[in-house]
Amino acid sequence: MAFLGVWAGRAIPVLIGGAVGYAYYRFVGCRTGTCPITRNPWISTIYGAVMGGMLFS
Repeated sequence: MAFLGVWAGRAIPVLIGGAVGYAYYRFVGCRTGTCPITRNPWISTIYGAVMGGMLFS
């Protein structure tokens, strides 16, 4: 069971970061289409997940 706790402790910040990245795309976004991170929901979600993982590691 300790193995599951370790993975949950690492996965939760990544999931939260991905949700924040998508929310940033959805509510702030990029109106001109020239923003490298926020012009695509996949990129902003992955960027948020990576940042969440790095921030809470």
